[in-house]
Amino acid sequence: MLVPSVPPRRLDRLIALAGLLGGALLIVFRVYDRPERNPLWSVLLTLVVMAGLELVRRTRPVLAVTVGGLACALCLLTGSLLATLIMYTDLLYAAVVYGTRRMSKVLHLTNGSTVLVLSGLALYYGGTSAGLLIVVVSSLLFLAPVWTGDVVRKHRREADTERLRAEQTALLSEMDRREAVGAERARMARELHDVVANHLSAIAIHATGAQSVARRRQLAEDDPLVEVLAVIRENSVQGLAEMRRMIGLLRDSGGGEADESYAAPDLAAVDALLAKARAAGQDVGLEFELTEDGERGEVPVPVGLAAYRIVQESLTNVLKHAGPGLVTLRLEFGPEELRIAVDSPYRGGPGRELPGARAGLVGMAERAGLLGGSFEAGPGDGGWSVRAVLPRGRESEGRA
Repeated sequence: MLVPSVPPRRLDRLIALAGLLGGALLIVFRVYDRPERNPLWSVLLTLVVMAGLELVRRTRPVLAVTVGGLACALCLLTGSLLATLIMYTDLLYAAVVYGTRRMSKVLHLTNGSTVLVLSGLALYYGGTSAGLLIVVVSSLLFLAPVWTGDVVRKHRREADTERLRAEQTALLSEMDRREAVGAERARMARELHDVVANHLSAIAIHATGAQSVARRRQLAEDDPLVEVLAVIRENSVQGLAEMRRMIGLLRDSGGGEADESYAAPDLAAVDALLAKARAAGQDVGLEFELTEDGERGEVPVPVGLAAYRIVQESLTNVLKHAGPGLVTLRLEFGPEELRIAVDSPYRGGPGRELPGARAGLVGMAERAGLLGGSFEAGPGDGGWSVRAVLPRGRESEGRA
């Protein structure tokens, strides 16, 4: 009976207007009970009152059905108009659907009693045929709307119960999923701690021991062996710190704030990355140059972390695959986006490049894609170029 696309208040006004216009049309053609005897003003009065009550059928159902009952009685006594009676049945239906349970019980009792009284009087004074006719007409007028409203109310209550049950099921499923994710993260944290972190600790310890041996043998600080040992130790220590940070993030599955000791790296650490790349690439003839354009300003944490990882992976690939020459890193800070460009000489040819699974390129593309940015990498102009565009707005924070 309700039209979902029409707002409730507007629907009530449409019902009232339709009833009023329909009743007026019937009055114009004198289609009502005993038009030659019943006064026109009484028919119009009950029609206007019933149309006005349609406007409060949802908000004031008790008032609407009470005053509507009096208007219906007057209509039956002074001249029955079909439009008025139809609007009264709608008021009964609305009182059951939008009213309280007590209202529904009262209407069942009073309307059932009305049907019995009218049917008994018709049988007593008019005979069997008149009594049966009054039974049918009064049941359609007083009981059918109440029964229909009761059925609709029960269906709505059952639908609300099922909807609540579905929401509870979805909530339990989400809780189970989060618990499973938390357990898997804890398992991954244990695996990383027991396997990778222990190996990195062993590398750092052995590198420190080798440095001690080199000092006892009084090797010069610029000796290639000492420099290699320093690079190995520094990278293993940093890798161990990164691993501990990742373990802490994996274990922090409760949604709380991360520990400050595990703060995510950002573009402020790019200089340290370049310093390490220069130290590792000087033996193979690599030089590094950093250029920044625009105001760096405030970069969202997800964007800063993604940019750091893209630069880190790009420099790692340079050390693995690039030939001797100049490597340029360019950071362009625009008002809406951050652009990263890395150009390096490419070391091609069989047997001259280190093998790789291209997982780093896939990871960089995924980081840019998660933020709504773009990523490209490939050969060009006799070298290898990496291009990444990361949005700096709040949209990127929401995606991350």
